[in-house]
Amino acid sequence: MPETAPRIRAGELLLLTRETSPQFTVPIRVRVVRELTDRHPPHGWTWIEVYQLGRQGQAVAKRELFVLRDGLRRLPDPVPSGPDATLLRRERVAR
Repeated sequence: MPETAPRIRAGELLLLTRETSPQFTVPIRVRVVRELTDRHPPHGWTWIEVYQLGRQGQAVAKRELFVLRDGLRRLPDPVPSGPDATLLRRERVAR
C-alpha cells in the first residue's frame, strides 16, 4: 500500500498541530533528528525523534513523538542572521 505523505528527513522543520496528533492542542515547531523506522505503528502514523524549538528557534527539548503523517506541516528554513549569515548566503549562491 503506497504512502500518501513524503518521507520525513533529518533536518526538516515541522509544525505539529492537532491535525498531527490530539496531544498538540498548542502547536509546536520541531527539527527532525530522524524517523524511527524500527517501530511498527498503524498505517498513516509514525514515530519521530525531534528537537522541540523555542521562540528563537533554539532547541529546548529532545522528544520522541507519535504523529499522523498527513497532519505534518513542513515549514521553510528561516533565513539565518548574524555574523555567520553572510558566509552561509555566499555558500548557497556559490553552489
